[in-house]
Amino acid sequence: MLDIKFVRENPDAIDIAMGNRQTTWDRARFFELDGERRSVIAEVEELQATRNAESKKIGALMREGKRGEAEAAKEAVREVNERIEGLAERRGALEAELDDFMAHLPNIPAEATPVGVDESENPERRRWGTPRDFASEGFEAKPHWDLGTDLDILDFDRGNKLSGSRFTVLGGAGARLERALINYFLDTHTSRGFKEWWPPIVVKRQTMFGTGQLPKFEDDAYHVSGDNFLIPTAEVVLTNLHAGEVLDAESLPRRYTAFTPCFREEAGSAGRDTRGIIRQHQFDKVEMVKFATPEQSDEELESMTAEAEYLLQQLELPYRVISLCTGDLGFSARQTYDVEVWLPSYNAYKEISSCSNCGDFQARRANIKYRDPEHFKGARFLHTLNGSGLPSGRTMAAILENYQNADGSITVPRVLVPYMGCDRITPEA
Repeated sequence: MLDIKFVRENPDAIDIAMGNRQTTWDRARFFELDGERRSVIAEVEELQATRNAESKKIGALMREGKRGEAEAAKEAVREVNERIEGLAERRGALEAELDDFMAHLPNIPAEATPVGVDESENPERRRWGTPRDFASEGFEAKPHWDLGTDLDILDFDRGNKLSGSRFTVLGGAGARLERALINYFLDTHTSRGFKEWWPPIVVKRQTMFGTGQLPKFEDDAYHVSGDNFLIPTAEVVLTNLHAGEVLDAESLPRRYTAFTPCFREEAGSAGRDTRGIIRQHQFDKVEMVKFATPEQSDEELESMTAEAEYLLQQLELPYRVISLCTGDLGFSARQTYDVEVWLPSYNAYKEISSCSNCGDFQARRANIKYRDPEHFKGARFLHTLNGSGLPSGRTMAAILENYQNADGSITVPRVLVPYMGCDRITPEA
């Protein structure tokens, strides 16, 4: 959430930010709501002062025996109290509407975020690895959905039978590969300074609000009993671990990781990536989350992106890194790098990790602060960062396609052999 004082004092900057994001905001409505709320607050303060003054008179008048004047003063206090109560209701309504207004405003892009209209204007930063030339090897590459079906490790029909479209059953070596990837990702992160957590996957509305999933993206969320939700990413739970807390500056940056199942309705993705396991309603993902001071967060974004790249380098999967432009930036992010892995079935790079610096946007929503008594008094909002490290489904698809052999078998990446217990996936009896 944006700082309301900043919005009030810098409306032109908000105009520019929203324009760069290819969206709009109702500037006039903001100032109408904010102005009336402040006016109501000022009026209440004046009335409270009047009430206090009249209340003091009552005792003095009673002592002087001026009962009639005292009763008149009591009546004046009663009328003032009624006016204060009415204004309190109006203030509550105004603040609720203003809070909702602010909750729908996206983050302000960082200066380092390139200005652009949409994903077509996302600049590429670097590439690693070279995609295989299957034609030179004498065979045509198959997509992962055909490879997985032929190997009997991906079962789309049974996934649909059990749960509907965009659900998949993994069997045999497919299930083992999923588990191997999760363990490999976690082992790598925890050996490189990340603390592992095992959080719940059902959360309260406020928890979803804290990271910006609500209210804007409620249609993409899975509701469960009461006013609870299944998480779309472990970012939600890891970030909110410290909701309402004040951390010590010396403990920052903090680097967390967790594996969780993730659930997304994908309400706005009709017709996109309908084949295979690229876009599923339920998928497994290992997430990275960081808490940092404002001075640390830019560097932590670079190192988080490097962490996702390291996983792909160890798996020897070709990828590229792009910088999301303002028109393609996520709601809560101020700067984002997307890491895209090469998928032969698309003959293109597809997103496999998105690493974002959210600045203090999520920290304001979740009320997460830090204390640094050597440099300032009180507490300030810290910066939060998040990134995929990695989703096992998309990584599995990349492995199947990039490591396929002419006979339909799959060579297991070297770093996964100890987890798989084999170096090749073949059809199972």
